[in-house]
Amino acid sequence: MTGRSPEDTELVLGALAEAGHAQFRENRGLWQLTADGRTAHTDQLAADLDGLDVAAAIGEHYSAFLTSNSQFKDLCGDWQLRNGEPNDHSDETYDAAVVERLSSLHAEAMPAVSSMGDAIERMAPYAQRLVDVLAKVQAGETNMFTGVMCGSYHDVWMELHEDLILTQGIDRAAEGSF
Repeated sequence: MTGRSPEDTELVLGALAEAGHAQFRENRGLWQLTADGRTAHTDQLAADLDGLDVAAAIGEHYSAFLTSNSQFKDLCGDWQLRNGEPNDHSDETYDAAVVERLSSLHAEAMPAVSSMGDAIERMAPYAQRLVDVLAKVQAGETNMFTGVMCGSYHDVWMELHEDLILTQGIDRAAEGSF
């Protein structure tokens, strides 16, 4: 997810925990920012973007991403529901058509995602992460399309979207990105 080795990631997470900025949630098996961590994140984000004209660097690409995001939300709905009922993924033809639509959307979105990664280094891993998880979806791992907290395409896409919102200081509700 971060482009760092697991060992390096553990060291960083340990330091964040020691500073009171993050905590490990045993019951959920995940790390979470604390209130102090959210404040520190705001400061770190400002330092990370110091001197960068964010609007010029990613604004145009973000507009393209939002167009894809709207289509992606519809696509996720089509993957999860079929004829108003939960999709049990027993109809291979239906699922293959939805995966093909995801592949097309992916191809359309990748230039914007890659360009944003070129503009802001920490965003660079998102492009490869999306490529990797799309391959899993195409290989038949149905949970890797919209599965929750498993590194699914949806997980990576939403992480990218949240990163873009925070980077640009956008109010999610005002933007209408729910």
